[in-house]
Amino acid sequence: MRLVVDANIFVAELIRHRGRLLIAREAFELFVAEAAWSEAQHELRKRIQAMIKQDKFSAETGEALLETAFNLAQAKARLIPEEIYGAWKEQALLRIPRDPDDWPTAALALAVDAAIWTLDADFLGCGIATWTTETLLLSL
Repeated sequence: MRLVVDANIFVAELIRHRGRLLIAREAFELFVAEAAWSEAQHELRKRIQAMIKQDKFSAETGEALLETAFNLAQAKARLIPEEIYGAWKEQALLRIPRDPDDWPTAALALAVDAAIWTLDADFLGCGIATWTTETLLLSL
């Protein structure tokens, strides 16, 4: 299944063991827009630091998790530069008017003919198939 990964779901699932197992599955061909990947990297660092401060795990464990998450993301998701999906910007902006910052994910989905893996309701009704983690798990 071809999926464009939204930044927020990518971060959430890269942190979870269950999510990392799902991302690693051969059944999925994952794509991420360069803008979404930049956001995901920032958010991963921020969330893991917050978890360390909350004593959910040690700094060493947090650093190991961050490294594992980055390695898995780079191994499994194809990072796509804006030059590939930029021509779809206007179409994407028309489809997701509530959050124009998400246009790269929608544009990439249009460019590579893929569904979007997300929990963001702004993508609902945009004319592009969307999947949540739960629906992906049920489909396997």
